[in-house]
Amino acid sequence: MGQKRSRDQAMDDGDGKPGQTTSPYVAMFEGFRKELDEHHDRRERIVKASRDITAVSKKIIFSLQRARNLGQSLPPFIVKSNTQYWETIEKQYRAVSADLQGLNVYRYDRQITGGNQEFVEALTFQHYLETQTLITYEEAKARVAAMGGEEGAVQLAPEDYVLGVFDMVGELMRFSISFMASNGKLPAGKTLQDSKAKEEPPEEQTGDKPETDEPVPAEAKEQQPRNALSDLRELRLRLEMFEPPPKSKFNEEVEKKMGVMRECVEKVEKALYSLTVRGQERPKGWMPDVKEDRWAEVESY
Repeated sequence: MGQKRSRDQAMDDGDGKPGQTTSPYVAMFEGFRKELDEHHDRRERIVKASRDITAVSKKIIFSLQRARNLGQSLPPFIVKSNTQYWETIEKQYRAVSADLQGLNVYRYDRQITGGNQEFVEALTFQHYLETQTLITYEEAKARVAAMGGEEGAVQLAPEDYVLGVFDMVGELMRFSISFMASNGKLPAGKTLQDSKAKEEPPEEQTGDKPETDEPVPAEAKEQQPRNALSDLRELRLRLEMFEPPPKSKFNEEVEKKMGVMRECVEKVEKALYSLTVRGQERPKGWMPDVKEDRWAEVESY
C-alpha cells in the first residue's frame, strides 16, 4: 500500500496533477515536434510559392507568344501586361528567400525546382525574342538571386537552368509555327541590308550608285541573319552533347525532355517543308484551309 502511494506521489508534478512525468525525454521530443512543425510549414510555403511562380511564368510565356518580331524589343503592350507578372514572381521569391538559405537550399530543392524551371523558360524565351541569343546560366542565376531581397539570395541550380532551356525549345517551336502560318516564312532577325540602311545617311541611300555584277562576299553571306530553325538546330546539337550524371534523377528528366525537344525541332522542319514545297503548288493569293492535311503541320499549333 505504501509502495503504491509512493508511485502516485512520484507522478505528481508538484501542482497536484497526476498523470504527468518528469522524464528528461519529454523536452527532447517536444523539440523534435517543434522542428517537424517548422519543417512542414516551411515546405508548404515553398511548394505554394513554386506553384504560384509556375502559374505566373506561364502567363508571361503566353503573352510573349503574341510577339511578331525576332531580335527586337518587345512591343509596349506586351511589356506593360507582363510587368505585373514579373513583380508577382519577385514577391514570391522574396517570401521564401529566408526558407532557402544554408542547408535548406538542398533540403527543399525538389519543392522549388518546378517554379525555377518555369521561370527560366519564360526568362530565356523573352531574352531570345529580344536578342536572338540564349541567356547564360550566370545571367539567369543573378536574375533569380536579385529577387531574394534582404533575406538572402535564392539559388538557381544548374539542373533547373538546363531543364528550363529544354522547355523553352517547345515555346520557340510554337512561336515559329505561328509566325509561319501568319507570314509565310520563318522568323528571322534583321537582314544585313536593313542594318546597313540605318547606318547610311539619306543622301547616300538615294544617290546614284554604279551597278556592278560582283558576287556577294563570303563574309556578307556569313553575316546574313539567323532564322529560328537554324537556332533550334543549334540548340538541339548542343543539348544532345550534354551528358548528365548517370543513374540520377536529373538524368531521367533530361532523357524525357530530350525526346520532346527533338520532336519540337522536327515539327518546325516539317512545317517549313510544307510551307516551301507544298505551298508553291498553290495559285497566287491562295490561303490555306485548316481541313487540308498538307497544311496540318503549320495550322495545328
